[in-house]
Amino acid sequence: MDTTTAKQPLNGQQVTGEQITQERQKGVAEDKKPQKKITTLSKEELKGVINKISTASSAQDEKDDVITLRVTGESPIITLVNNILLKAAEECASDIHIEPTDKNLRIRYRVDGVLRPTKDIDDLKSSMKVSLVSRIKILSRLDIAEKRLPQDGRIKLKYDGGEMDFRVSTLPTIYGEKVVMRLLDKSNLQLDLKLLGFDDNQLTDFEESIEKPYGMILVTGPTGSGKTTTLYSGLSRLNKPGVNIMTAEDPVEYNLSGVNQVQINHDIGLNFASTLRSFLRQDPDVIMVGEIRDFDTAEIAVKAALTGHLVLSTLHTNDAPSTITRLINMGIEPFLVSSAVVLVVAQRLARKICKDCKTEHKISEKQLLKIGFSEEDIKSNKWYKGAGCPTCNNTGYKGRIALYEIMTLNDELKDVIMDGGTAEDIKKDAIKHGMLTLRQSGINKVKEGLITVDEVLRCTFGD
Repeated sequence: MDTTTAKQPLNGQQVTGEQITQERQKGVAEDKKPQKKITTLSKEELKGVINKISTASSAQDEKDDVITLRVTGESPIITLVNNILLKAAEECASDIHIEPTDKNLRIRYRVDGVLRPTKDIDDLKSSMKVSLVSRIKILSRLDIAEKRLPQDGRIKLKYDGGEMDFRVSTLPTIYGEKVVMRLLDKSNLQLDLKLLGFDDNQLTDFEESIEKPYGMILVTGPTGSGKTTTLYSGLSRLNKPGVNIMTAEDPVEYNLSGVNQVQINHDIGLNFASTLRSFLRQDPDVIMVGEIRDFDTAEIAVKAALTGHLVLSTLHTNDAPSTITRLINMGIEPFLVSSAVVLVVAQRLARKICKDCKTEHKISEKQLLKIGFSEEDIKSNKWYKGAGCPTCNNTGYKGRIALYEIMTLNDELKDVIMDGGTAEDIKKDAIKHGMLTLRQSGINKVKEGLITVDEVLRCTFGD
C-alpha cells in the first residue's frame, strides 16, 4: 500500500503517511533545540526569602509555645505559681515538688540532689491545691478536668534573665494531685568536658574514645547522676559541620543546635529500637540512644557500632564492669560486646564544699583507713567541710561535681569477657590496668579539698 496516500485516523481526522512523517521530523527538530537554562536565586535573594519565612515561623512558635512570666501584676494564683517557678531557678533547683497533705500544701525544691523545703513559700492552705495545680496544668497544656490519671507535660517560659523549660508530671494521691516539675535551664548546662570532674587520665581516655570513627561508648549510673550532661558534652565536642549526629531520647532534655534529636513516643510505637533502625537509613556518623532497655535496642546498637558508626548510650548499673555483664545477660554474645564496646563510664554526682564557709576539721584515722585512704594520705592531707552560710543556705554545700569510673576495653580485658569472666573478674583486670573506681575518684576529690568524706560515703560503695 502507498503510505504517502493512505488515510489513517488521528484525533478523529484522516491524515496521509506523508503528514505523519513530517510531524516526526518536526519532533526531532524540537528535541535538538537548546534547552532553556534553569536559574536559581542569588544568595541575597535567597536570604530575603529565608528571612520572611523565619520571621513568620518564629512569630507563630512564640505565640504557640513560649509563656512570659511576670512576678507581679497578675491574679494571685498566677503570681504565686510564677514565683514558685522563678524561685526554683534562683536557688538552682533541679526539681520542684508540690505535695498535698491532709492540712496544707507543701513546696519542696531538690537542690544539689537533696530535697529541702523552700524558705519563702510556706503556709499554703490545702484549699489552694486545686487552683494551683489547675494553673500548672494550663501552663503545661494538660487536661485540667482529668484528676484520676497521671499526666505528663512541658512548660516553656520566658523571663527577664532568659528561658527555662520544665518537665511536668502529675500524680493522683489520696489528698489530691501531686506535681513534680523538672527544671531544664540551658543557661546552667555545662558542656565543657574539662569542667565536669574528669581527672587528667580519665579525660584523655574519654576524648580519645569519642574521636574514634566507630564503636560503642556506654555511660552508666542511677537517675540524676549526670549521664545526660556527660553524653551531651561528648556530642558537643563532636558537633561539627561535617558530622551527622542523630539522637533518640526519652525525653529530649535540651535542644542541641546542629544535632538531629528525636523524641521517643511509645504511644505510637516510636521506641528506641524502631528509631535506631530508621537512623541507619539516615546516613549517620554518630548515634546517641537515650537508654538501652531491651535486647532489640542493644542488638541494633551493637551492630551499628560494628558497621562504622560511633554509638553513645546509657545503662543503669552500679559500676562500669557490671555494664558488660548486663549486655551479655540481655542476650548479646560476648564476642560482639568485646568487639563493639570501646569505653564504659560509670558516674555519680557529689556535692561540693561551699567556698564561702569552707573550714578545716578533724576526722579519725580509723574512719579514714576504713574508707580507703592510705596512711600516707592521712599524714599529708587536710580535711574540709562547709560550716554553713547564706550562700549555701546553711547546708555547707554549693554545686556538684562528677565522680567518674572509666574502663577502657584493651585486648586483655576483651579476653576476660570472651572467656566468660564475671563482673568481679572484669573489675580486677581493669584496676590492674589503671582504672580508678568511683570510690578512688571520690577519695581524690577529698584530697583536692573539693568534697567531704561524708559525700564519698553517700555516693560510692567500698571496693
